[in-house]
Amino acid sequence: MAKNALCAKIFYEIADILEIQDVQWKPIAYRKAARTIEGLSEDVEEIYARGGAKALMELPGIGEALAKKIEELIKTGTLRYYEELKKEAPFDLEAITAIPGMGPKKAKRLYDGLGIKTLDDLKKAAEKHGIAGIPGFDEKSEGNILKGIALLEKTKGRALLGNALPEAEKLVEALGKSGAVKRIAYAGSLRRMKETIGDIDILVTSSKPAKVADFFTKLPQVDEVVAKGETKSAVRLKGGMSCDLRVVEDDSFGAALQYFTGNKEHNIELRRIAIAKGWKLNEYGIFKGAKRIAGKEEEEVYAKLGLGWIPPELRENTGEVEAAQMRKLPKLVEMKDIKGDFHAHTKWSDGNYSIGEMAIAAEKLGYEYLAITDHASPMKVANGMDAKRKEKHSKEISGVQKKLEKEGRKIRLLDGCELDILKDGTLALPAPSLKKLDVVVGAVHSNFNMGRDEMTKRVVTALGSGLITILAHPSGRLIGERDAYQLDYDKIYDAAERNGVAMEINAFPERLDLVDTEVKRAAGRGLKLAIGTDSHSTEHLRFMRYGVAVARRGWCEKKDLLNSFGIRALEKFLE
Repeated sequence: MAKNALCAKIFYEIADILEIQDVQWKPIAYRKAARTIEGLSEDVEEIYARGGAKALMELPGIGEALAKKIEELIKTGTLRYYEELKKEAPFDLEAITAIPGMGPKKAKRLYDGLGIKTLDDLKKAAEKHGIAGIPGFDEKSEGNILKGIALLEKTKGRALLGNALPEAEKLVEALGKSGAVKRIAYAGSLRRMKETIGDIDILVTSSKPAKVADFFTKLPQVDEVVAKGETKSAVRLKGGMSCDLRVVEDDSFGAALQYFTGNKEHNIELRRIAIAKGWKLNEYGIFKGAKRIAGKEEEEVYAKLGLGWIPPELRENTGEVEAAQMRKLPKLVEMKDIKGDFHAHTKWSDGNYSIGEMAIAAEKLGYEYLAITDHASPMKVANGMDAKRKEKHSKEISGVQKKLEKEGRKIRLLDGCELDILKDGTLALPAPSLKKLDVVVGAVHSNFNMGRDEMTKRVVTALGSGLITILAHPSGRLIGERDAYQLDYDKIYDAAERNGVAMEINAFPERLDLVDTEVKRAAGRGLKLAIGTDSHSTEHLRFMRYGVAVARRGWCEKKDLLNSFGIRALEKFLE
């Protein structure tokens, strides 16, 4: 969905440029439109092809003017208004605002004060301690800027799982319809559901390899053909990702799929087992001398080595091989086990849809319940609620619930909020307001640069209130944008255990927080995990799959997730 990413990126940049020009309201409209587009499960090109600009105007936050701009981007790949606006920005706004905590206005202050135009200018100024003293910046800011630049460099060239997976699925679907492919699967870190992906690897079997290569390199998603051959082709996609296609023999497909799924250390362990048996293991199969004794299916490769089949998400050499040898692999949670979502926003805060619209969308996904968790916060950015507004919000949730029941709908709405944990660990709403709610999702949304002990004390204090149900996006990281803040997780887990608080797996692609290694530790301690999509639109509810992927990478079984509870069991837990 390259056009979705392009439209969203350009609209965000337009909003930033307008913001430094002190234009009112328009930046908000462009950002809202960008959030709508990047959350779509369907390509804007397909929406436009089906109904033109009128169909685009049916999307939340897309009026006639914005629909025409999307139309221009679809037709030409560029936007004249954006190109003209960029000329008015005297510095590289896109690069500089990619630094965590560096908004458009801060970037402009650096330009006005120091003439900083590029990321390189910024790095040199920070290294020479030339930034401290500019309004809004100090010595600590310089360190944070250098950390932010290092973070960008570390994640450069990698795509979020939430962007790479839909792209790969579209490619697999197209190749499957080519008429030249027998078997097909994506492999690599994507199949292991890593949070970021370097490139897409696709394996196929075919009796017509030349036809497959020709079809693949001519797909509409392809921007540049890097290599083309009967066994391997490589392309660069319009969204910027690289994709390799390998054509393998049918008798080797399982071995190739295992080999190219990885990771490297996992594969080394398997080869060690094969060598101990006097065999050779590679991408073509398991060989006893010159004879291939396994390779057509992945399951037979693992079985021949004396192992149970290991789910791809676990293939990281973190104990999965030993567990497979002892037949003690976990029965990982699956999407079919999910009965509800614990984190969703509506128009009451910064969401795009009404409570009723979100409820119906959740019901269509087969959910029994949906927690409505609009922001309760003193910060105005997310249109946070105070106690008075939250009371009205609760009444509307109750009213919508009654309306849904009259319509014969089974979905249960949980009355909740995403509650700010303030700097000293106190909560943004008073206890009497919170005690009335079904679900309180506590979250840190400010003062991210506190020291480890101070931040830990802040969160532990909040959990000790006994008013929080779920700790939202516990590390606070944004992948490629903001590092996790410093926490002593053992102390956090101790406090969560004492107070019956679940740890969130935030499924929003930019977050995926808790990270999988901490999910495994938390579940190992007996804490409950709760997947929340952090949805701001009905389309975002489908991010649940990414939360489930993180849970699986963290060795979670059905019993570890609150989302697997039916409504009655959940009510008992919440009591």
